[in-house]
Amino acid sequence: MQDPQENNVAHVVADVAHRSRAKLVAFLACLSRDVAAAEDALQEAFESALQRWPKQGCPEIPEAWLLTVARRKLIDRMRRDRENSNPDELENLAGDSDPEPGQIPDRRLALLFACAHPAIDAAIRAPLMLQVVLGLEASQIASAFLMSPAAMAQRLVRAKAKIRHAGIPFRVPERGELAEPGESSHRLDGVLHAIYAGFTEGWVDAAGTDEARRELAGEAIYLGRMLTELLPSEPEAWGLLALMLYAEARRPARRNQDGEFVPLAQQDTVLWDAPMIEEAEAALRRACGFGQIGRFQLEAAIQSAHVERRRTGKVAWSAILELYAALVNLTGSPVVQINRAVALAEVEGANAGLEALAEVDADNRIRSYQPYWAARAELLARTGAHDEAQEAYEIAIGMEADPAVRRYLEHRRQQAAKHTQTSW
Repeated sequence: MQDPQENNVAHVVADVAHRSRAKLVAFLACLSRDVAAAEDALQEAFESALQRWPKQGCPEIPEAWLLTVARRKLIDRMRRDRENSNPDELENLAGDSDPEPGQIPDRRLALLFACAHPAIDAAIRAPLMLQVVLGLEASQIASAFLMSPAAMAQRLVRAKAKIRHAGIPFRVPERGELAEPGESSHRLDGVLHAIYAGFTEGWVDAAGTDEARRELAGEAIYLGRMLTELLPSEPEAWGLLALMLYAEARRPARRNQDGEFVPLAQQDTVLWDAPMIEEAEAALRRACGFGQIGRFQLEAAIQSAHVERRRTGKVAWSAILELYAALVNLTGSPVVQINRAVALAEVEGANAGLEALAEVDADNRIRSYQPYWAARAELLARTGAHDEAQEAYEIAIGMEADPAVRRYLEHRRQQAAKHTQTSW
């Protein structure tokens, strides 16, 4: 039978790990310039706590105890490995005293900027942030990014080594630097886009049945909240948080009771998470208050326009069309152009939507983008071009990985086929 004291210690350790792990890793990594070594030292400190606290009692400020132990372990490791250690970093670790208990500097944002450095492969930035800042295991992240745990672990190890060997700085650019075009502003974009990439990986699992993906979406929102806490004057950080919250609020309505796909315009708004939508609205208002429009703010505003259906019973397509037009002007993204074409079809008719889709036909990347074929199929069916619609539906179905969405598209294809047969 397990000792109640050990149970209590395990609970305290788990609570501290959840609440303060990222802050402790960030502080140690900024001192040592070695993310992997900081993670290992902190893990050893947690293991020491599990062994010693049941006998000695939990310290008044657990974080301070863990930081002291982890720092000593880092120093010991660097002294043993003098050949590969930087004397300046060792002196930095050994020379500075620990912060006052309860006053550990928050270096998490500096850690995020290090993970988003241009020297790090863009495809690994989001997984790197999720592991380093949130402590997710490589296996958890791998399943969400459709990669084997071994391959993900190797890439994460290489990315951490890159941070150390390339001398990537653990530094948050000044507010003025973030506002000016250049590397610093691009780094902030990198942080924002990496967080959103993590969220969209979790968003793919609409029903929330894949635990790893569901956790990924929640952790990305956590990172978004952290970013607004650490950069409260950055409008795009608030815009990103609003965008993720709007999307996540709709998760309960994305599948019906039978597990079938429900398009956004047909979802039961009663099932949307009202408190989460209120938080999203507040974040978007905060973002807009700075008077600096950005991509994430516009995308969040589009989601806000969809939310109007909760109040009016109608989708605000005209407002959505205007917002997509602004987003096209800002980004030039062919994906945004497709979404604009769909909105245009709702306002001016399917033929207008098809004409807008034709503007991106020349982009070869679009030919392998499943939503393009799904949108094209729907608009062709609305115009009565059912044979062409069926062909487009077949391509869209072949590209879709989600079984529920495939069934929905197959149902739409069959409806187009019935119209074709009737016309004979």
